[in-house]
Amino acid sequence: MSEIGPWGSRDGRPAPTPIAAAPETIQTSTPGAPGVDKGQSLPWAVVSTLLLGGLIWWSTGSWVVAIAAIFGLFVHEYGHVLAMNRLGMGPAKIYIIPFLGGLARGQRNPKTEWDGVLVSLAGPAFGLLAVIPAVGLWFATGDPAWMLGAFFIAMINLVNLAPAPPLDGSKALGPVLARIDPMVEKAALILIGALVVWWGFSTGRYILAIFLGIAVLGSLRRGAWRPGERVLSWGEAGKSLALFLVTAALCAATAIGVLLPLSDGSIDGALDVAARFIGFER
Repeated sequence: MSEIGPWGSRDGRPAPTPIAAAPETIQTSTPGAPGVDKGQSLPWAVVSTLLLGGLIWWSTGSWVVAIAAIFGLFVHEYGHVLAMNRLGMGPAKIYIIPFLGGLARGQRNPKTEWDGVLVSLAGPAFGLLAVIPAVGLWFATGDPAWMLGAFFIAMINLVNLAPAPPLDGSKALGPVLARIDPMVEKAALILIGALVVWWGFSTGRYILAIFLGIAVLGSLRRGAWRPGERVLSWGEAGKSLALFLVTAALCAATAIGVLLPLSDGSIDGALDVAARFIGFER
């Protein structure tokens, strides 16, 4: 039997946090023109999924947590895909990045920044549905690993709301900050991105930290962040901020809620487990 630490890691190693990068788009001049994304090849998708799942299993010592995390990642990305297809950006495709996570990729940019916000938040919001079968399996089997898997799913969605490139939060909050001033957006995202990179290195999540560091440096060199998209109105900015806060609150509440049965109903105990997972001792 493999031992699982109090925050889902084995032998004191921090559990990896699969990321779901903010949705990407491919612009094409005409429908069906060369360059239309045909998606990730099936063999490479399978290999990438196995590599990511293997890393999670190696770190947590639990195949249950690994399966739950991979399932949660696919549900998260499918939320982006549904929103992209609904808003005329499809047909969108899902890519799995070995050892890191996944991303959803559309065929064209959103027509407006408001559409971009909806696509970005669709992943974390829809991704929470993946918690339901994990909790159901815990009820059916009594195995606490399924609740740890549910916690892992909730954290995938919560971490991706961090407003740091290329995570979903940067595309959800970025337009709101740009409505104030474009430099406010860029400065805030780079600052938060640097903090996330520091967190990654300080907690031993080196692959994640390097990946995010490259993304932050890339954002420094980028010109227009969302070319051709109609900017948010003040009303849309307010709704975007409200949707972001509600989604983040739901993700955080879910993460704590699924830990309560493992901490004898103690909120403080659940918070302690969550704090250890993100690398902070309470």
